[in-house]
Amino acid sequence: MNLLSRIKTFFTRQSSASDHSDAGSVSEYFIHPLRIDRLEEVVRLNARCFSRGENYNHNTFGFLLNDARNISYMVVTKAGTMVGFIFIMRAHDDSGHITTLGVAPEHRRRGLAKRLLDHAEDSLRKKGFSSVALEVRVSNTAAQELYLQSDYVVVQTLKSYYNDGEDGYLMMKALEVWQEDFSR
Repeated sequence: MNLLSRIKTFFTRQSSASDHSDAGSVSEYFIHPLRIDRLEEVVRLNARCFSRGENYNHNTFGFLLNDARNISYMVVTKAGTMVGFIFIMRAHDDSGHITTLGVAPEHRRRGLAKRLLDHAEDSLRKKGFSSVALEVRVSNTAAQELYLQSDYVVVQTLKSYYNDGEDGYLMMKALEVWQEDFSR
């Protein structure tokens, strides 16, 4: 990606850029850090996002939000309602693991998952992470398409990875670490 595209992408994500739904309506969304005071809301939203039983419980989200090594963001509407989230755990080295990424069903197909993913990756780069990994169901072709378009690659098939016995894919992406050049 050339420098001008990168700058444009950075400022677009920092602003309150509008997303368009398939129906043509315009809504504003904002990305903010997700904090422990939104625990109950993220638990409820998670249950709506993942109806196949791969839901994290209250305790898991509490752990993710209270561990300073983890990174989490939410997408909210102009009214402040959470409609999406992403959680990343720091591995023992300089790699991250996306543990979950969800968008409310009625807010899908508006580019919110992509915005969350891009925002999280930018944060990881700034913190010096060199790579990021995630797991995705083999049947979740929409999520796989998002990840493939974002330069993730399938590195392994995980047999019977999910509770219902479905296989998963382990996907990874190398992150180029941003280095500020102020010499110009």
